[in-house]
Amino acid sequence: MLDATAQHTAAQQQGIDLAADREGLVQEHAHQPVVTESVGHAHGKTRVAALEELPDLFLRAPDGREVELIRPVSELRDSSDLVVRRIRDAGFVIVGKTNTPEFGTVAFTESEINGVTRNPWNTELTPGGSSGGAAAALAAGLVPAAHATDGGGSIRIPASCCGLFGLKPSRGRVSTAPYGAFEGLSTSGPLARTVEDAAHLLDVLAGYEPGDPWWAPPPERPFATAPQERPPRLRIAVTISPPIDLLVDAECVAAVNSAAALLADLGHDVRDATPPWHAPDLFDRFIAVWQVGPALHPIENLSLLTPLNRGLVEAARSESAADYGRSAASLQMLARRIVSFWSDVDVVVTPTLALPPVPIGWQDAVEGAIPQLKRNTEFTPFTAIANLTGLPAMSVPLHWTADGIPIGVQAIGPPAGDALLLALAAELETARPWADRRPPIS
Repeated sequence: MLDATAQHTAAQQQGIDLAADREGLVQEHAHQPVVTESVGHAHGKTRVAALEELPDLFLRAPDGREVELIRPVSELRDSSDLVVRRIRDAGFVIVGKTNTPEFGTVAFTESEINGVTRNPWNTELTPGGSSGGAAAALAAGLVPAAHATDGGGSIRIPASCCGLFGLKPSRGRVSTAPYGAFEGLSTSGPLARTVEDAAHLLDVLAGYEPGDPWWAPPPERPFATAPQERPPRLRIAVTISPPIDLLVDAECVAAVNSAAALLADLGHDVRDATPPWHAPDLFDRFIAVWQVGPALHPIENLSLLTPLNRGLVEAARSESAADYGRSAASLQMLARRIVSFWSDVDVVVTPTLALPPVPIGWQDAVEGAIPQLKRNTEFTPFTAIANLTGLPAMSVPLHWTADGIPIGVQAIGPPAGDALLLALAAELETARPWADRRPPIS
């Protein structure tokens, strides 16, 4: 375990400002340790502190040192996202803002402003992204839970890389207020060591806000009760075939095969089946929409952006509104076809990632915005489908390599099936516990 000084140094490197301890949300756990000013380490099932994980508001300056804010400081000081207010109102201690890649565009947390975030299980490897800073801090023991966001896998990717449980909620489960919901792709959600902690944090985050373009039906009971409820016998489809024709690493295949065997042992109806998600031009259609995200920010001087985001903005500005509309509509039609598969199954299990955590700098082996995004897809071909369809999805830490590197297994639930996934995750956690496994840096 790191001593207090090393803990504080590690926190600073990941962009975390540690805060003082105060009374938490769950009264029954008030006696347990929470994040403190000197150590920043939490133990057990503490559910009284959260880590704020928000998209970067900073741009890279040409000299690599100065930064320019997209919004004026006065505006940042006077406003907070709805999810941040909900976290604070629930009594959580927000200890800081963690590292993310610029705009959360990619699956690696290597910021040109804040530096590289490394994986506590092996510092030569990525913790994933875009919520890699939150996941690394949580895995290293700096906080007991973390808020994260997921627009193409950004909760589940770092959960898999860092040996954590991460849930991307259903579309509309968590409000994006006061902002819009760009094609409904992105949502806030919980990262935690235990399913129970994630369920409690989801209760805090979830809820409709007037004007939301999408909303999920409220749960029959608090999500915190789901881990105590044994799921019924589920129809579970298992596949290692990603939506895009790519190879899947043997370790990721082994993780899924082991999970499938465990699910069968638990009494579920497990069968090999793949949703109808293959489309020859899926990548091109998705990028035609994805590239618009960075272009929505009010940026005139594109030299302030990373080369990847600059390339995406330029590509987005070169396309017409009709081009965008056709791509968005075709993705919606594909989503309808994919979701129909859940009429015959309850859950689809896949690898979370097609590769184990890759080395730092892996994306930079190629140049150009689109080639680098394709490089991302080689790592993360399974995750964006849940964002495209709006289905809830989770990464469960069920496998470790011989070298002690975590490998997550993804489960995609039916529409609005967040509670079902939490119940299934808790069953898996009981059968194969993971919360006590700690990385070397913790």
